[in-house]
Amino acid sequence: MAKTDAAKPARTTTNDYARFYSISTRWSDNDMYGHVNNVAYYSFFDTAVNGILIDAGVLDPIASTIVGLVVETRCSYFASLTYPDHIEVGVAVAHLGSSSVRYSIGVFRAGENEAAAQGEFTHVYVDRATQAATPIPADVRAVLEEMRL
Repeated sequence: MAKTDAAKPARTTTNDYARFYSISTRWSDNDMYGHVNNVAYYSFFDTAVNGILIDAGVLDPIASTIVGLVVETRCSYFASLTYPDHIEVGVAVAHLGSSSVRYSIGVFRAGENEAAAQGEFTHVYVDRATQAATPIPADVRAVLEEMRL
């Protein structure tokens, strides 16, 4: 296994993101410790990224023939969220390749400027039928380009 830097990344603010997607936490997101469980944050990442693409009209989760599959994620936690918090998920494109995109993502309690959690989320675009990597479609790429900071 490769050695990694164990230092926690600097906490991001709302200024570090290009677009935001609103989500309400759910009753089932809380764990027995009384806060949103770590696995829910990955759902927030997925919901925000795909919600932005759906809202932009470049993703139809049922009919799109080319789709982005998650190949890597990571998350750092700074503050607890709980049900019934309303959250804003900030999204920016950190890297855009020919068939992949790496997003920077921050999860914010509504009205707060510092991320409660932040991380990265990588999609590789594939042909839905063959699962073979394929270039990012031009309409999707245009939306992603707008989210670069």
